[in-house]
Amino acid sequence: MKEGSLEAPTRHPIDWRNPEYYDEPKIVAEMERVFDICHGCRRCVSLCKAFPTLFDLIDEGPTGELDGVPREKFQSVVDNCYLCDMCYMVKCPYVPPHPWNVDFPHLMLRAKASEFRGGKLRHPARDRILSSTDRNGKLATIPVVVHAVNAATRSPALRALGEKVLAVDREAWVPQYAPRPFRRHPPASAAHPVRDGERTPGKVAIFATCYVNYNEPGIGRDLAAILGHNAVPWVLAEKEACCGMPKLEQGDLESVAKLKEVNIPQLAKLAREGYAILTPVPSCTLMYKQELPLMFPEDPDVRAVRDAMFDPFEYLMARKRDGLLAQDFKRALGKVAYHVPCHTRVQKMGPRTREALESIPGTEVLVIERCSGHAGTYGVKAEFHDAALAIGKPVFRQVAEFAPDFFASDCELAGHHIEEGLAGAKAGAVLKHPLTLLRMAYGLPD
Repeated sequence: MKEGSLEAPTRHPIDWRNPEYYDEPKIVAEMERVFDICHGCRRCVSLCKAFPTLFDLIDEGPTGELDGVPREKFQSVVDNCYLCDMCYMVKCPYVPPHPWNVDFPHLMLRAKASEFRGGKLRHPARDRILSSTDRNGKLATIPVVVHAVNAATRSPALRALGEKVLAVDREAWVPQYAPRPFRRHPPASAAHPVRDGERTPGKVAIFATCYVNYNEPGIGRDLAAILGHNAVPWVLAEKEACCGMPKLEQGDLESVAKLKEVNIPQLAKLAREGYAILTPVPSCTLMYKQELPLMFPEDPDVRAVRDAMFDPFEYLMARKRDGLLAQDFKRALGKVAYHVPCHTRVQKMGPRTREALESIPGTEVLVIERCSGHAGTYGVKAEFHDAALAIGKPVFRQVAEFAPDFFASDCELAGHHIEEGLAGAKAGAVLKHPLTLLRMAYGLPD
């Protein structure tokens, strides 16, 4: 048996429609197999809390081996996995095509799906609310209501009540809602001629995402302004629902399938019409590039969307290589601490945001490739918030020591978590999304 593998990792489809997928004894047996391999390797110990939890259970048990861990404690490992995919993509030497066939994240997804289907969530109301991004956004952005909701998120008394009732940590950063959602008041694209490149379609469809639509529409306006400055015509996806990543993280695969039925048909139509589809949130991009294709490998529409999907900076840097990206920067950015989100790293597209920022004259970029700890809903849950901050400490430290003018992350949730972790140590550094920084460098107005 060889130690590792030189072949590129491959992914097996997620067999979520097979009743055996949810069979608890089979899941436990597979966890026993995989956990024992992880115990003998331990390369992933620094990635998240799931692996230290597993190894502590083993080391503190009576035998010092996996056989000394009560099987009911396996759930604590599952609960600490937030499906970042980093162990699979950058650490584990035993992923397929290795014959040991270790896929730790998708095993954790299977365990979460079984738990969800069995009604065994510890905080079902909280998890349902946190993962219902469309419903939350539509309700919270009703005029007048939006101000009350935002005030509630800033109220210590109401946050304490939320921690008691819903187990949402009272100190954790939670997003504000925008009075003017992006899709309700989108900017207009100029009628630029379509200039296809060797690597890129010359027209773009923007899938705004729940976060940009309801929470920070300025990021969507920044993307639109950058496309306009580069003479790329764009359209907004006719309609959209949540990409499904928050539901996937809870193991609610049936809801993922329902959301797919809303989004995929109209996105596939755009893909077949020759549009590049851009999503300004890494988790949403990954959902269409990887998770939905693995859940629905037989669906040609899902494959069409996968092939047309781009991270914004992946698209922009491909346009640069096609000789079609403007380089007329008007403003230097000084020192920028750039955090690479896990869901950007695992897209296997290279450091495109770094490439864009480093191309701006008068800009020094510190690249930080560590998990911020936020991880979707993980960082706001009362039982995990302290762990989320501990995971992010190496990131917070690097930002503070660099003393940047700006700090940024493609994942704005991670950016705000870093802001929380820095507290008073950020020394004047300002959080800006990388798209915002690029717009600023071009000298484009807000």
